[in-house]
Amino acid sequence: MTLTYDDVLTARAAIADATLLTPTVPATRLSLQLGIDLHLKLENLQHTNAFKARGALAKLLSLTDEERRAGVIACSAGNHAQGVAYHATRLGITSVIVMPHGTPFNKIKRTQDFGATVELHGKTFEEAMEATREMMARDGLVLIHPFDDPILVAGQGTVACEMLEQEPDLDVIVVPIGGGGLIAGIATAAKAIKPEVQVIGAQAELFDAVKSAIDGTAPHFKGASLAEGIAVKAPSPANVEVIRRRVDRIESVTEEQIEAAVFDLLSHEKIVAEGAAGAGLAVVQKLAGELQGKKVGLVVCGGNIDSRILSTLILRGLVRDGRIARLTFEIDDTPGQLAVISRMIGEAGANVVEVIHQRMFQSVALKQAELEVVIEARDKLHVLEIVADLRAAGFNLTTDLD
Repeated sequence: MTLTYDDVLTARAAIADATLLTPTVPATRLSLQLGIDLHLKLENLQHTNAFKARGALAKLLSLTDEERRAGVIACSAGNHAQGVAYHATRLGITSVIVMPHGTPFNKIKRTQDFGATVELHGKTFEEAMEATREMMARDGLVLIHPFDDPILVAGQGTVACEMLEQEPDLDVIVVPIGGGGLIAGIATAAKAIKPEVQVIGAQAELFDAVKSAIDGTAPHFKGASLAEGIAVKAPSPANVEVIRRRVDRIESVTEEQIEAAVFDLLSHEKIVAEGAAGAGLAVVQKLAGELQGKKVGLVVCGGNIDSRILSTLILRGLVRDGRIARLTFEIDDTPGQLAVISRMIGEAGANVVEVIHQRMFQSVALKQAELEVVIEARDKLHVLEIVADLRAAGFNLTTDLD
């Protein structure tokens, strides 16, 4: 793929009237925490809440009248699907979106709400993509690929133009990588505007296809990633070549780091971000020691995280921070024990969230009971103070913080 800065400028002019100029904002709390000057490009505020709407629109606008009349087809279970559906409907183009079986209903409904016809085929993206190509050939539809298209990639690169106009003195730009379209476009534009800016890619360890291709190592494909938007096994070879020439380095991060980063964006900056964006922040956190004193731009590529996953993630984050803790007691099976424990926890300024009381199983003596109390406290230190008070009062207990 011969992608140039002029291609990005052409795409920018084409999509300017129908895309949002999303803000690049300082991440004040995270900056203080990490010792860097971090700024967030909020593509989670873009149409359909993700950067994908840019490239989808650029490609749709490039179609001939005949291709528009034929209609378009795309394979995606996420942001690309919604970007294509939204802009195709707006432009009066019929769109079909192919998703794998098992795609959450909320994603199907959102795509349908934007006016697309949704077809379910296969169990994986690869199987769904095979069905997409068959339908494209059968029905004469035009394929809008999620990342392997130079016009679409140029549209994604418009993110860099905006970032460097909003914050011209950025030293580093961190970009999540899936199929490679976003970072290929951003690196092409960023290096043309400011050759000395460093572009760093972020991948999930479970799906490190681009990093392994650049490093010449075997990729890791296993399990399900929270960063599902960048969980790509087969990135575009053309994008990989652009990345090889124009991206300074790629780092991968664990699922635990991604989860913590999504929680940090929410708790520190009040920004709802999906797992792919969390991977970007996780890389910033991983490299914080090297980035001291630098001005860093992070592309918050999308905010389409499932609400059920988000609620669980928040609770797990509170546990990780020690604000929710589990205390397990072995108590005499006599009246009043729970009342004393609850009173002491309340007097210490914490809340009892859940109580489980069991005497039937043989993990405790016959005349004893096991009591599990989940509490909400200020932080880990507060929990440890409460545990110390309870032990001083004669209670035998353990906690996850021990």
